[in-house]
Amino acid sequence: MKVIGVALLLTVLGASLTAAAETTIKVFSAEKGKYVMVDRVQKTDEEWKKALTPEQFQVTRKKGTERAYAGAYWNNHERGVYHCVCCGNDLFRSEDKFDSGTGWPSYTKPIAPENARTQEDTGLYMRRTEVLCARCGAHLGHVFDDGPKPAGLRYCVNSAALKFVKARG
Repeated sequence: MKVIGVALLLTVLGASLTAAAETTIKVFSAEKGKYVMVDRVQKTDEEWKKALTPEQFQVTRKKGTERAYAGAYWNNHERGVYHCVCCGNDLFRSEDKFDSGTGWPSYTKPIAPENARTQEDTGLYMRRTEVLCARCGAHLGHVFDDGPKPAGLRYCVNSAALKFVKARG
């Protein structure tokens, strides 16, 4: 009986540790210049609606798309870091931004691979790769293979999913 009790305790403890480990992730912090551990951000739709504008909610939580050339950052040329509008996670550096001619902010890469994640998107009767915030799961946009060399990637991102913080100095 003791063996079963100990096995059950270890199983429950192991599940708790696994669940706890999944609530924190490693991301790169531009401000600190290093990787840090942060809590994942999970909210209900009602909580997101209170925290975001209607457009931000539609884009980030319902996988919407803003109109081309209508967003705040498609033509932004200032130096700084673009953060997730939902959770503040660092996503892109201005040095990696380029003019793709599409009317949406475009980047060659995220600030670090751990800060953004991708998944297959088969909506709208086509196959694309969706880009999401690794910390809160916000829909950011899509990544395409028609970007500049060397990587050849274009992270096409909605301005409504971003908050720009200008570099100091």
